[in-house]
Amino acid sequence: MRSQVPDWNSPRAQKLIASGDVGGLIRWARMQHGWRQIDLGKATGYSASAVSRLETADRPATDLDMLKRFADALVIPPGVLAALIGVTPPRATTVASAQRTVTSEEDPMKRRSLLAVGLAVPALALDPLDEALALLPAPASAPTPNRLMAQYRQARAQFNRGTHAELIEALPDLLATAEACADHGEAADYARLAACYDLATETLSKVGRYDASRITADRSNTYARLSGDPLAGAASARAFSIVLRHAGRAATAQRITLHAAAQVETTGLTTAAQARTFAQMLCTVAYAAAEAGDRDRALEMIRDAERAAALLPEQPGTPTFSVTPASVTLYKVGVLWSLGDAGAAVHAGQNLRPEQFATAERRGRLHTDMARAWWRWGKAEQTAQALLAAHRTAPAEVRDRPSIRAIVTDLALHHPHTSGVRELAAAVRSAQP
Repeated sequence: MRSQVPDWNSPRAQKLIASGDVGGLIRWARMQHGWRQIDLGKATGYSASAVSRLETADRPATDLDMLKRFADALVIPPGVLAALIGVTPPRATTVASAQRTVTSEEDPMKRRSLLAVGLAVPALALDPLDEALALLPAPASAPTPNRLMAQYRQARAQFNRGTHAELIEALPDLLATAEACADHGEAADYARLAACYDLATETLSKVGRYDASRITADRSNTYARLSGDPLAGAASARAFSIVLRHAGRAATAQRITLHAAAQVETTGLTTAAQARTFAQMLCTVAYAAAEAGDRDRALEMIRDAERAAALLPEQPGTPTFSVTPASVTLYKVGVLWSLGDAGAAVHAGQNLRPEQFATAERRGRLHTDMARAWWRWGKAEQTAQALLAAHRTAPAEVRDRPSIRAIVTDLALHHPHTSGVRELAAAVRSAQP
């Protein structure tokens, strides 16, 4: 049988791509290769009848793993596959400016609403991001990989400092640049694009915008899978698990993160990045398992994470996976808290120190996680002192996180005369934008 690379710029291919005809494009590409359905089936591990069903299905295929296997066999570029299944959001056709640009293609009904009830981050900062998720703007400047990475590093630094309003304001252009850089469909471009959506997911989840974070998590998941990079897949699964846990789907989060950890392990963990990612994913699986009520799996995974982290150096790794023995211990605090063992959580974290954590966000998280454990244990004064320490270190960890603001509210209502409570409540009120 003959085999040749199809011309994806041909009128027939472009028509099939534009119409989103998955089955039609696979059939066309198969015929361009000179293959029968049984030949494509052998190349992908599916039966000829399965190939026939995919090519003639009335409804578009939704199994991305299956589609990627067919795409690999038929040499369908990732960019073509992404356009075919419609994972790239529509873009405005004009260059972004200081004022919002309205295009004739914008459909107000597609705009997703972000409610601002109880929100510490100003709604004005969220509105452009809300619109960008429905209609991606054009990048403010010419998109290049170097510019994208500079933007990403700046955005990650804003996350680490807890300047959420500034970060949310910067996210639309970051995502627009990342999308534009991925137009050529290279695997590394998709991995970078997924990382940008991961950062958006983490940020939106932290400030309680769970509907929007589900959108960014879905896009990251798709782009990470298109990249074929297990490390990108792990980062995406970690961010997605946060969204799922907040949606009450901890069991699903556990399955997704466990699968991602297994994919990373298949790399052999021969590089520092792979080893750090694996240790991080063990922590993430442990927390998801604890949230799902799977005590045995949670404790098993956190012990495995401790053993994996013991082999890592103390200094942090990548911005996404800055795994150290101290960070794993902090996860252990969260796992034990989630399992209801508040006293054990406090005991696990009693020797942790802020200087063991590289960023203000992580140092603030140390204090808030300890505060949660103290609060569950019924220790109001210790809770207030821990939250005051968090507010001094990283005000946004107290001000912007709905669950932590709820503890401050409860302290003020039920323990107004406890040492530190008035000072804490006043500090949080004064920090409101």
